[in-house]
Amino acid sequence: MKKKIFALIVLAIIIFTGTDSLMAQGGYVDFTSAAEKSVHAVVHIKTEFARKNNLYDYYFDLFDLRDLFNYQQRNAAPIIATGSGVLISQDGYIVTNNHVVQDALKVEVTLNDKRSYTAEIIGTDPSSDLALLKIDASGLPYLTYGNSDECKIGEWVLAVGNPLNLTSTVTAGIISAKARNINIIPDTDSGNAIESFIQTDAAVNAGNSGGALVNTKGELIGINTAIASGTGYYAGYSFAVPVNIVKKVIGDIKSYGKVQRALLGVSINDINSDFASKEGLNTLKGAYVNGMSSMGEAEKAGIKVGDVITAIDGKDINSTSELLERVSQYSPEETVFVTVNRGGKVMDFDVKLSNPNKSQTTQLSGTKDNITGCIFLDAKNEDLIKYNSKNGVIVVKVNDGVFKSAGIQTGFLITKVDNVAIRSVSQLLDILSSKRGGVLVEGKYGNGVKAYYGIGL
Repeated sequence: MKKKIFALIVLAIIIFTGTDSLMAQGGYVDFTSAAEKSVHAVVHIKTEFARKNNLYDYYFDLFDLRDLFNYQQRNAAPIIATGSGVLISQDGYIVTNNHVVQDALKVEVTLNDKRSYTAEIIGTDPSSDLALLKIDASGLPYLTYGNSDECKIGEWVLAVGNPLNLTSTVTAGIISAKARNINIIPDTDSGNAIESFIQTDAAVNAGNSGGALVNTKGELIGINTAIASGTGYYAGYSFAVPVNIVKKVIGDIKSYGKVQRALLGVSINDINSDFASKEGLNTLKGAYVNGMSSMGEAEKAGIKVGDVITAIDGKDINSTSELLERVSQYSPEETVFVTVNRGGKVMDFDVKLSNPNKSQTTQLSGTKDNITGCIFLDAKNEDLIKYNSKNGVIVVKVNDGVFKSAGIQTGFLITKVDNVAIRSVSQLLDILSSKRGGVLVEGKYGNGVKAYYGIGL
């Protein structure tokens, strides 16, 4: 474990803030309107996780959730964790952190008016630590997106959530920094981890993860994700995923089932005085290009190793995290205007962003089965490589039915049914239609966790 002056603690916490930019008598900022709007759109999330047993493959050895959440543990009962989420539409879509719901067997959402619902996990993105949930409800209060690019250091913000199981808690602070990289998101996608946090001094604690950071207009500008602490409790700084990243990630999950990650086609370094002196650079601003994807779009456009990228579409770039944040807001095949400093000469290039996985652009589809209530998709070669499996069928959506009741989640690769290897959706449906009584379904999730489910047909 790396030694750090302070521990970077990822927390299952919600922080939701909203304020109108009105000044009360005496010159003080009036937070009441924004807070009132925010608390009704923030939800409490309770998740159940199976303890390690012979049905799961070293689950808690990989990722000890007990360090991240408020939890309870009783003998054979599942581990219970709590966090927060933000309603973003009147029909029940909720944004939270991936680490709040990752591998959960059950997700329960409680609204501010105390109504409770079982939530469906629509999709997750570990690279940005975001997830999208859905509850079956309508006419709900929700937050509108702000613009995190326009947020300024020193601007007032509110954090509203459920820290330490204290529901509907509101705290205030200012934006302390932007584009902050604190190296807490595991890079499971070979360079695709996105860390460009909004740093604030609004107090947050365990239970706030997945909650909202809002501006004085009551607009959502970030999803609270982590704190810097030596004790596990708030000690001065918290970090939120900027809402402009949230909009792109959540929009992709709703449309495609996964994120459409766009690539510029370069590898980059931050620049400091020593690096600039070593490389003979005449600037400390920007991100240094130290490598190129072979025949990638940036290389085709004319960008070279040694260039310093200083702006994307006219917006200044001063760090690698800022560049990653900018590019993450675009989709594959979109063209961006890249400004570089090449030996003191300013040059501009039009770069068409590439797609690391062409198959991602296919709209979410598959075969729906009325018996299980699920939608299934034949696993492609790249899917089998990802799951480290020779065969299988992917569960791309879980609706009400026997699979959902058993705890099967979206993204589960079915490899066997009653010890018969599954190689296609048609084979799976034929087997299920011929079964009566108890059926054993075997498979694994994308993170390598193996699972076995007893299904009653």
